[in-house]
Amino acid sequence: MKKNNPPKGAQAALRAVRLLKLFSLEKPELTLTQLSLGAKLNKTTTHRLLRALQSESLIQRNSLTGRYSLGNGLMALGVQALSSSDLRRRARPILKILARDTGETAQLEVPVEDGMLIIDEVTGRHVVAASGNIGTSWPMHATSSGKAYIANDPFFFDGLPEKFPALTKQTITSKEQIQKQNAVILKRGFSESVDELEPGYSCVGTVVFDAVGNIQGALSIGGPTHRMNSKKRIELGAVLKKASDRLNPDY
Repeated sequence: MKKNNPPKGAQAALRAVRLLKLFSLEKPELTLTQLSLGAKLNKTTTHRLLRALQSESLIQRNSLTGRYSLGNGLMALGVQALSSSDLRRRARPILKILARDTGETAQLEVPVEDGMLIIDEVTGRHVVAASGNIGTSWPMHATSSGKAYIANDPFFFDGLPEKFPALTKQTITSKEQIQKQNAVILKRGFSESVDELEPGYSCVGTVVFDAVGNIQGALSIGGPTHRMNSKKRIELGAVLKKASDRLNPDY
């Protein structure tokens, strides 16, 4: 994925952000050495940045193990960001209707780098196969919402790598395969992911535009593959397109 060139004088801030992004669900705690290597910084610089982040409660250090983790200040910022999201506020009643009418789980997602971040979710009456929750980020190439985003943003597509990791045996792993799907997605108005993110989990997704045609995020509906057959996915795709239109500010 192509990134914009950073403004001059932003080096320290970008290095601090780079450190924060090293933490994940799989690696919630990291040592100074791990952070230094991951951010490609020397230990002195890394330690100085960590001290600055600690002073703002964005990073915390376990005094017993010496390991670092994300701080409460970041949680506060995350809650504030969710609470102030106009898209999330407008989408909430629509997600409830989608979950109620389909019985499956409806999600609102936004693009963050090479993933789709779940910022809201309403569970339907059926059991959900995948373990997604608010705050979970899924790889774009393996999700319906991500595929819909890629198809509708040619500049983003141009910046994609040629190869992607396989999460299951069904995961699309090449840019060429994604390109072939883009035309189908644009024609139908929605995308599909069948057993690509997790075995036994399928979903459909569509993007949400603002009043001037910019992509705000994506809606998706997912559930166990045995319930999400081809006919059901087409039906849900049509439902999602109508829901997406309702989220347009000019609707």
